[in-house]
Amino acid sequence: MNPQALVIDDEPDILELLTMTLESMSVDCVTAENIAQAYQALSQQAFDFCLTDMRLPDGNGLDFVKTVQTEKPDLPVAVISAHGNMDLAVQALKLGAFDFISKPVKLRTLRDLVDTALKLSPSRPTKLDCRSRHRLLGDTPAMQELRGKIAKLARSQAPVYIGGESGTGKELVARLIHELGVRAEQAFVPINCGAIPSELVESEFFGHKKGAFTGAISDKEGLFQAADGGTLFLDEVADLPLMMQVKLLRALQEKTIRPVGSQEEIPVDVRILSATHKNLTEKVQQGAFREDLFYRLNVIELSVPALRERRDDIPVLVDYILEQLAAKNGLDTEPDISDAAMTALQSYDFQGNVRELENILERALTWMEGDTITETDLMLPEAQLRPKSQQNENSDLGLRQPGPTLPSDLGAHLEDQERQLLTEVLESVRWNKTAAAKKLGISFRALRYKLKKLDLVYPVNTMWTK
Repeated sequence: MNPQALVIDDEPDILELLTMTLESMSVDCVTAENIAQAYQALSQQAFDFCLTDMRLPDGNGLDFVKTVQTEKPDLPVAVISAHGNMDLAVQALKLGAFDFISKPVKLRTLRDLVDTALKLSPSRPTKLDCRSRHRLLGDTPAMQELRGKIAKLARSQAPVYIGGESGTGKELVARLIHELGVRAEQAFVPINCGAIPSELVESEFFGHKKGAFTGAISDKEGLFQAADGGTLFLDEVADLPLMMQVKLLRALQEKTIRPVGSQEEIPVDVRILSATHKNLTEKVQQGAFREDLFYRLNVIELSVPALRERRDDIPVLVDYILEQLAAKNGLDTEPDISDAAMTALQSYDFQGNVRELENILERALTWMEGDTITETDLMLPEAQLRPKSQQNENSDLGLRQPGPTLPSDLGAHLEDQERQLLTEVLESVRWNKTAAAKKLGISFRALRYKLKKLDLVYPVNTMWTK
């Protein structure tokens, strides 16, 4: 049996174009010219997806989308918006429409939309979020809620803005939204917007033609083309130059791109996910980020909690990270961690979140003696540690202890401190590694590992002897 589609539009020409295109894709259509006819059709049979105009004689397409999402939440609904009226399309996406298409309708774009809609059909089995539970670790209410939202967002094609502090795992969240969705078989293309030189950002995004500028010795595809059919993840989107923000907005609205040096636009089917650790609302107020692009990217906002907001998940994360580090370093057994060390970690305010936890455990692994990581091995800044009783007391009072000002790259800062300490000890014993290991209270093997990790070598241009 062919898939069934409900198509709603009061313009006969548009209705005919839509039904002809869908029937050429072996999709059977039931048409309606107004909302009343659409409700009647929905009461008589089941559909695989629905395509509706925004302005109808007896009502608003937004109200129709909202009602369908309430009564038939598994039915994918896409909307047709008038050219240049993106505000209504964004509202529809916020209400639960899975995608939109603008007039005049482009056949390639329509076919892409129908293909996606059929993959979202209620008649197709849905993916559970079991995979996300084994990758987005933690069983606190905040993480359970986050995984539930990811599973829902995977069914939509709406742009998602992922907010959260640095090191919380925003890219992992974006990957899970992609992998649990209908685009999972296509490319997931992440890009750090702040890492691209401003003069090359347009070429990186949209590609270029040979001879478009000095150094363009051949045609090159951009990131939008690389992600065609899949997902493009714009990390640190707040760092995009204003000039590029205008062109990105047009690409999102028209679903087409124009490579640098080309006279033709190319249709692209890409889902956009974006993230930044900066406050994008403040950037808009400061004039550093376009308000219209902000609302286009921020159709749905998803916040990733900081690690200090889910302290009960730390033991699970520690077990996983130590297992990975043991495999990475070729250890026969996974190291243990003492109760005191675990308590210290749960009492620590992680400014760098999960990424900082990984750095701390990797450092502790090199300092530990035997098979157990102790509190001393963690080398946590004392100013950041507080007794749990004091944490709870401050929490009840609605207070938060101010932490020290930390460098932007905490891992590199700690490595510099460790390198300085080792250098001082080695110089005090004239680079006798056996004596240095004894003075540091670690094994010779552990010292050798540290020297290799920190790239510390014997200074041949000094007067010291081995």
